Amino acid sequence: MSDHPVLHVKGAILVGRDEVCDELWVVGGRITYDRPAGARDIRTVDGWALPGLVDAHCHVGLGPHGPVDRDTAHRQALTDREAGTLLIRDAGSPSDTRWIDDRDDLPKIIRAGRHIARTRRYLRGYAHEIEPDDLVGYVAQEAARGDGWVKLVGDWIDRDLGDLSACWPRGPVEAAISEAHRLGARVTAHCFAEDALRDLVEAGIDCVEHATGLTDDLIPLFVERRVAIVPTLVNIATFPDLAAGGDAKFPRWSAHMRRLHARRYDTVRSAYDAGIPVYVGTDAGGTLPHGLVAAEVAELVTAGIPAPEALAATTWAARDWLGRPGLTEGAPADLVVYPADPRADVRVLAAPTRVVVNGRVVG
Repeated sequence: MSDHPVLHVKGAILVGRDEVCDELWVVGGRITYDRPAGARDIRTVDGWALPGLVDAHCHVGLGPHGPVDRDTAHRQALTDREAGTLLIRDAGSPSDTRWIDDRDDLPKIIRAGRHIARTRRYLRGYAHEIEPDDLVGYVAQEAARGDGWVKLVGDWIDRDLGDLSACWPRGPVEAAISEAHRLGARVTAHCFAEDALRDLVEAGIDCVEHATGLTDDLIPLFVERRVAIVPTLVNIATFPDLAAGGDAKFPRWSAHMRRLHARRYDTVRSAYDAGIPVYVGTDAGGTLPHGLVAAEVAELVTAGIPAPEALAATTWAARDWLGRPGLTEGAPADLVVYPADPRADVRVLAAPTRVVVNGRVVG
């Protein structure tokens, strides 16, 4: 028997939606359901245990004006960890955060490289800003930099139109997605409005971020192609303020943003009811603070997704989608413990009693 300290987690271990056991052990930073023989220095933690939460749209290393320094990125990652987020899909960042991979006390990150946007069609300092002829090359570049994902900016305000519009012609985006898939990467896209969605889905996109423009006529296409959405409702809540700031210069855009905001819950509930995979993402970084995962789960419930399914969207289902283990035998011991059953009330997620990363109790 190893001399390493052993962690004993007991109470209710939520291994899956409908799979609960009463204890697990952590030996050498990994999970086992077999009581270790001869263990000493045992630390016991009681409560309702979940796999470390997933934020599938988060930007570590990104601030309001672009890349941030390492200390700031470190604080961002710590804030997410304290909220129980132990797996992040970093949906676009201009910063090199590979140093986090060498830390055994911070969330694990799945990167999508840097955003790829059309010239002058995104927030300054965030993205590679290019034209369609260069899209395939930049997608290949960011596929190599990422961890199996690439992030496109699918639509943004067109200043000549005074409203949101699609950023890419069908041909180049189809070729770019095909190239990403050839290289083993999945592709996701920022999309607020309606008109970019059909081309992106028919071109083979794997996921759409925000998806506020999803309409009833497009839902069957998403279902058929198994295209996931990450609604980021805590970000969509900012649309009225954004719209107010654009009233004088871009009134058409402002009115559009208000419409998208007004129907946001109906959009998400319709997607869920139809069978579109829905996952939790906060859009933390940039202008939003980190640590909002519990608030986003609560927003999904407000939209009408049942609490156990909203919980799955940040735990079991999200980890399966991203190809990372949950509370399985031999998996890294990344888990969060709560004082009550979060399936009954997701607001419990806002106050974890213990956070465990790679078998270490860090909070």
